[in-house]
Amino acid sequence: MVTAAQPRSPSASSAVGPAVRRVPAVRRVPAVRHLGPNWYACVMGTSIVGTAGAALPGHVPGLRSLCTAVWALSLVLLVVLLAARSLHWLHHRDQARAHLLDPAAAPFYGCLSMALLAVGGGALTLGRDWIGLPAAVALDTVLFVAGTAIGLAAAVAVPYLMAVRHRIEPGQASPVWLLPLVAPMVSAAVGPLLVPHLPPGQPRQTLLLACVAMFGVSLFATLVTLPVVFGRLLTGGPLPLALTPSLFLVLGPLGQSTTAVGKFADMAPGVVPGPYAEGFSVFAVLYGVPVMGFAVMWLALAAAHVVRARRAGMGFSMTWWSFTFPVGTCVTGAEALARETGLVVYDGLTVALYALLVAAWAVAAVHTARGLLSGALLAGPRPGPGAPRPVTARTT
Repeated sequence: MVTAAQPRSPSASSAVGPAVRRVPAVRRVPAVRHLGPNWYACVMGTSIVGTAGAALPGHVPGLRSLCTAVWALSLVLLVVLLAARSLHWLHHRDQARAHLLDPAAAPFYGCLSMALLAVGGGALTLGRDWIGLPAAVALDTVLFVAGTAIGLAAAVAVPYLMAVRHRIEPGQASPVWLLPLVAPMVSAAVGPLLVPHLPPGQPRQTLLLACVAMFGVSLFATLVTLPVVFGRLLTGGPLPLALTPSLFLVLGPLGQSTTAVGKFADMAPGVVPGPYAEGFSVFAVLYGVPVMGFAVMWLALAAAHVVRARRAGMGFSMTWWSFTFPVGTCVTGAEALARETGLVVYDGLTVALYALLVAAWAVAAVHTARGLLSGALLAGPRPGPGAPRPVTARTT
């Protein structure tokens, strides 16, 4: 008698049916089985290096061309990851569904939205230099619509799954929970770039106010979630070592919202009536200054936790990409405040934060490249010391 642990002959395999015929399809792309949605953070972090650098104070020869090249790299990364994730869903649907039902992995579906939006916004900010304005507008329009739709869906679907399907203990609150909630804020920050390319009147005003509405969606969702995360940090002790870099994710809604209100102020004149346009400029300062102050405080707190974790033996993981995009949003937020206030101190803050961003991106990129070459980052989770070895063939 043939047992489940013994290999079957080709004739026996062909008589089994569809369940076994799925095995060759899975084995054709084993590298993408454990490719989760968190990998889109690489695209986000790379894109923000380019777009944030484009608006730095002063003029550095060659900087804009270098930033445009970095944006082009993020576009290539996005295309590659979209293809790889499509293969993941096609050949490893069981693992994809497991990600959705895993409270630690599901929030990362917000990264897909933010990756699309970040690259789309970079197309108008930088890509227009290489691909021309019409192509940049078309690319940004497609990515903005897709990213916004996915982001709004994730902002509803992920908290719904966490409430009705996931089993979460009180001490498991994590900054990762903010990822699907901040996605609409990214739409609010990059959407105004498209306003001048719409017909005057209702179309422009509708898009601008839609961005303001998405600002509200993300802001209030963040305001009710952040106290839970902060309370868990104070009462439950430090996060696990591998999760410690995720503390930087809190900077995302802070910096991105400051960036968004600055964009509203830039685009409002001529789009909305005069008093509202002036109100947007006032709001950009009254909102942005205190929020950026809190962001600087949180940056210091998060950095202290990371130093502690590093001394305790924290190694590289994909959570290190949390050091990039959130810090980049603070760079763009400081840039917006420098424009609105004219204060040199915000120019200095912009340069300092950008230097931190570039250093963080370089470290994360080098470690990611090494992990890809060694295969460690795409390998499945290792079984525990006492875990039994599987004795049956995998058919899914």
